[in-house]
Amino acid sequence: MSAKDEMRAMLAQLMGTEVDNTPKVKFTDRSVCRPFLLGCCPHEVLDSTRMDIGKCRQIHDYAAKADYEKANAEKDLDFETDAMYELRAFIRDIDRRIDLSKKDLIETQEELSTDVEIKANMVHDIGEHIGKKLAEAERQGADGNVEESLKLMEEVEKLKEEKKKAEMDYRNCMPASTYQQQKLRVCEICSAYLGIHDNDRRLADHFGGKLHLGFIKLREKLTALEKIAEVNAEKRRVDREERRSSRNSPDRDRGRRDRNRERRRSRSRSREKERKRNGRDRDGDSRRSSSYRSSRRDDSPDRSRSKSKSTKEPFLTKLANRTSGRDGSLSTANSGFSVSLVYIEAVEASLDAARTEGMWSH
Repeated sequence: MSAKDEMRAMLAQLMGTEVDNTPKVKFTDRSVCRPFLLGCCPHEVLDSTRMDIGKCRQIHDYAAKADYEKANAEKDLDFETDAMYELRAFIRDIDRRIDLSKKDLIETQEELSTDVEIKANMVHDIGEHIGKKLAEAERQGADGNVEESLKLMEEVEKLKEEKKKAEMDYRNCMPASTYQQQKLRVCEICSAYLGIHDNDRRLADHFGGKLHLGFIKLREKLTALEKIAEVNAEKRRVDREERRSSRNSPDRDRGRRDRNRERRRSRSRSREKERKRNGRDRDGDSRRSSSYRSSRRDDSPDRSRSKSKSTKEPFLTKLANRTSGRDGSLSTANSGFSVSLVYIEAVEASLDAARTEGMWSH
């Protein structure tokens, strides 16, 4: 990464996505690494170490990290649970590796007696204390805490004297040929191999190195995340209990009854409106049907008259044809019958008129 890229990353980490108007990934996106947002991604912490596990498959964006820190300060986003699960899986894998390394040492190294094993472990423990003290003294000196650094160096000198005595005891109980063999031990933090004959400088480099300190950071972060996740889980449980109790409370039941009563009332009002609307529709239909029947009655005399005429015309026409001659004129012999025919037509016309006016009944 060039100096320009480093400056851009530092600016993005400080300002977030507000640095420029270019579209950036949001921290809420699932493709963004949650452990990275919390500063505990193993891919970043163990970068350029003996256990470098390569580039993370998820997105590491410093601007998104800055946005997350601002948003989380205003409201708890509960990203700790997801980061805890991912980090726990990684730490468990390292612990399994440590157990396998211990089994390999038991199978390959010569088995020692119980007394010798205790003295060897004492040498190892003192050496680890010396390395940790030296690493801490160097860190305090780099930070400008000279007095703290000097106190730690005094403790280191005392531990060195104790280590010499422990080494003499271990050497006296071991044969010369066996003593020269390197007695290895697995670091419980980072799974590195430590030797009983390692000097103080080598132990200080190990305990103050990036690999060991990185694993310390990851393990401490996992412990803190587990506590936060436990607190959040307890909050969620309390919230569920409160919602359940409020759901079963008398006030809630009373409110439910009131809502049900109001719902029934609204349904009854809607049904009443529907009945009224249907009644109005039926009244309108009856009025329309009565008006239609009255109009039919008004038109019935003309229709009956036309019907009577239409039914009687064929008969009269046939009778006239029989009484008339071939040329269509009435003959002398049938003139009296023709007069009678005209009289019959007049009588039938008067009867039709009386029937239509209601003055005639069968």
